[in-house]
Parts: sequence; structure tokens; C-alpha cells
Amino acid sequence: MRERIDGASFAQAIIHGAASINLQKQHINELNVFPVPDGDTGTNMSLTISTAAAELQKKQPHTISEAAATNASALLRGARGNSGVILSLLFRGFAKAVKDKDTIDGRDLAIALDFGVAAAYKAVMKPAEGTILTVSRLAAARAADAARKTPNDPEGVLEAAIAEGRVALEHTTEMNPVLKKAGVVDAGGEGFLVILQGMLDSLRGLPLPEGTDQSPSEQKTDYAAIAAEEITFTFDTVFIVRKTTNKGLEAFEAYLNSIGDSLVIGEDDDCFKVHVHTDIPGAALTEAQKYGTLELAKIENMRTQAEDLAAGRHIQSTDDLEDAHQHHEEAAPEERTVAAPEKKYGVVAVAAGEGLAAVFRDLGADGVISGGQTMNPSTDDIMKEIDATPAEIVFVLPNNKNIIMAAEQCTRLAEGKQVVVLPTKSIPQGISALMVMDPEASLEANTAAMTDALDRVTTSEITYAARDSDFDGFAIKRGDYLALTEHQLFGTDRKLDKLLQRLAEAESQQSAEFINIFYGEDVSEKDAQKTLELFTQCCPNAEITLLAGGQPVYYYMISAE
Repeated sequence: MRERIDGASFAQAIIHGAASINLQKQHINELNVFPVPDGDTGTNMSLTISTAAAELQKKQPHTISEAAATNASALLRGARGNSGVILSLLFRGFAKAVKDKDTIDGRDLAIALDFGVAAAYKAVMKPAEGTILTVSRLAAARAADAARKTPNDPEGVLEAAIAEGRVALEHTTEMNPVLKKAGVVDAGGEGFLVILQGMLDSLRGLPLPEGTDQSPSEQKTDYAAIAAEEITFTFDTVFIVRKTTNKGLEAFEAYLNSIGDSLVIGEDDDCFKVHVHTDIPGAALTEAQKYGTLELAKIENMRTQAEDLAAGRHIQSTDDLEDAHQHHEEAAPEERTVAAPEKKYGVVAVAAGEGLAAVFRDLGADGVISGGQTMNPSTDDIMKEIDATPAEIVFVLPNNKNIIMAAEQCTRLAEGKQVVVLPTKSIPQGISALMVMDPEASLEANTAAMTDALDRVTTSEITYAARDSDFDGFAIKRGDYLALTEHQLFGTDRKLDKLLQRLAEAESQQSAEFINIFYGEDVSEKDAQKTLELFTQCCPNAEITLLAGGQPVYYYMISAE
């Protein structure tokens, strides 16, 4: 039984926790209640803690104080989405509790978990029960009980916390009406427990889960056992493809078998990874693009590698490129630079799509961060744009409810600037806020005016259902078109034009003086013009503007004011 946790074992536990949630992130994503594609909880929590795992692998801390501080700092900067921010808060409180300690026992661990819960609850303005907060609070309370009985058993304390957390997680369905309707448990709570379980597994000496990016080393071909003349096909080819179609891979598998051997294909809902030996790797990559977007490829000549080995020379590999890149990064670490203020106010906005980015720039935004649904930027991403803005005061427009918390963390990271985060939950809200900003007004007047502008805008969006769902009285099938008004489900239909007409006839559009229609990357200009004609006919009293937003996920974003 382990009686103390030091820095090295804590670091390895975080790395193990990151590997665990990376393996289960899709399962956690599928717990998301709303059927629209969004910045899913599992993905956000996995990306957040993976940032910390990578940092801990580089630093290899010895004391628990150093390890926990490194972990908290990396989590804060890497936090994505609300779930990622809350995760970073839980570990920030943990780090405060173990400051200046070399090792911790079970009692210290329980206190640190409780400090984490306090930090998370303090930072969330309106804590909701039936969430990751509930799960972490009850888990920490059980850890305290266990520590009173066995203070020198940190593994037992953590095991007790996880067991109680599991009970609490099951109860979230009853505690949260939205979860009860959907019949699922809280995704954030599930993610937190997956991480804790990974940490416990590490403390108990269990190996890292297979199939994750965090494994210590990838299995590689044993070139020493291969003679050049025994190599049937020349190129060891590995690549990853992000799916853009629902086509099965059977035909692709048959094709690859016809041009090579040693074929292995790993697949999940979003992408697939291929390993194949072939003489024509370019043909394999070209064929793969019929199924999706090529994300990563590695091609190595096994014959020359075998010859190098036989001659006693260094075996050239694509790993050399990675090693050189890492060496360069280590030799010249990126320094944080903060632009000197040249004006009183600056603005940083989050938007996905070149058209939307151009609108914000035209209205005076200094920096636009690419992000939104499905790609929540991290706190560090936002902080870099703030640093680059040459202003004394920087307004941040998150333009998505799942990015607000990550943006708010920047207020404590800013150096030499004052950061004001406006709670804009949509692109139209961000645009309205920016339009009323007055370079000559006081900070208080600008903040009040920009905040008031948010309430004058009604935002509607059209997207699609990413999964089957029975939500709020709607029987939703995957692929249905969904209309949302102020993030609430307005209606569904199998035909886009019918749903657009219902939306145009809704009260929010009928009473509006100004309507802006931003069409997305999957909408042709011809179809967008038809939508403009529809709204012009249905809303004769409104001034209507059509703009190419180029946003992903949402076919249309519509603001009514």
C-alpha cells in the first residue's frame, strides 16, 4: 500500500488520467443532452488535461507542490469550454492545498480535493447542482471521511472518493431536469471521475490505457529483424483521415489490400487511422480523401532503413523531424510578448468563418480568434490575442456560452492590461456590442452600453441533429434540420426551406426592425439569396441584410433587433 504521493507519482497520475479520458472522450461526448453538434464535454476535458500531461512530461517534477503547480498552470492556460475551466479550477484549489509540500498522505489528499471543490464553487457565479460540481463536492466529502479512518492510505481515500462520486453521478439524472428528460448522467461529472480513476490506476501501478496519444511509445516496426530483400513493399505508410462521409470503409480496405500488405485500420465515429506497406503511398492517400480530410501522414522507406541498419548507419525516420522540431522548441522557447498600449480600448472576438471574422475586423476588432461550436479556443489562445492587442483596456467577446468561462480566466493572467469579458453568447450579440462601443466614453459607460446591447438582439440559428434524441417534446432524428432561438429548440424539419419559413414567420422576426442573415460554409450563394427573398417577403417591415459568414456547423445565423 502506498502511504505517500510525491511529485513524480502525481505527474504520472495526471498523465494516466489524461490517457483515460482521451480513450473515453467520445462516450462522454455522447452524454451531451442537446443533439446539436457542439464543443463536446469529453473533447474539451481531454484537450484541457492533455495540455497538463504534456507539460508534466517535459518538466518531470519531484515534489508534489511543484507537480501540482505545474498541472494547475497548464490546465488554466489549456482550459477549453466550461467543463475544461471547471476542471482547471478543481486542480487549482488542489495545488493551493499542497503548496510547499514534498509529499502528501491520504489526509492531505482529502484536504486538497476539498480545496479544489471550494475553488470551483467560488469561481462559478451560479453553481448548478446535478453537475460536475455536485459530483466533485460529494466525492471530496467522502474522501474526508475515509481519511479520518485511514490517513496514511491515499489510494484508499481516492478510491472512496470515486465510489461516492459514482453514486452522486447516478443521482445527477434526478437532480437536473434537463438530464432527466434525456435520461443521461452529467457529462462533466463522468469526465472528472474518469480522470480520477485513471489517477488511481496509475498509483496502483496499472499500465496506461492502450489506443491513446499519451502512451509512452508507439509500437514500431522492428527493422533490425528485416532484411531488405524480404521487404515486399517499400513504404511503411501511416495516416489519419477525418471523416466527411458516412461511407463504410470496406471498399477502401479492399483497395489497400490490392496495393499493399500489413494493413491495419482503426476507426471511430469521427476518423480512421491506416497502417499499410505499399509501393505507391500517394495512391493510398489519394483514395483516402474520398472518405474525408487527410490530417496526418507518415511515410518511411523500409528498404533504405534496412540498408542503413546493415551498414551500421543511423536509421533515418520521420521521428528525426519531430526530434529536430522538439530540439528547436527546447533551445528557443516561446517568450510571452505583450504589445505596448497605443490606445485606450481594444477588442478581441471569437468567431468561426472568414466572413464573420471580416465583419468583426471591419467594426474595429483588433484580434479575431478562430473558434466557436466544435472548436472552443483555450484560455491561452485568447490570452495570446489579448497580449497582442495594443490597448490599455481589452474587451473580450466570446460569442459562445461555452467559451465565456475560458475567457474570464484571462482577467487574472493579463499583465499590463485590464481585461473586460462581456458575456456574449452568440455572434450577433458580439456584433451588437461592438457597434455601440465608444472610444471616447468611460470604461463604466462602455461596459454598460455594450451589455445593454446584448438584450436587444434575438439570435436564431439553423443547424442539424448530430444524434437521435427525444428532447423537449421533439422526437429528433440524426440529420434533421434544427432551428434554435436564443439557444432553445424552436423546431425541427427534414426540409430546410420549410423550417426557414417557420422561423421567418416567428414573432422575433416579425417585430424586428433590422435582420441580419449570416450564411455558412455549407450554403451556396444561390440558396442564400433564396433565403433572403423568403425573409424579405415574410418580414416586409424589417431592413434585411445578407452576409457570407462562412461559419461551420450552422447553415444560418440570424439576428433580429
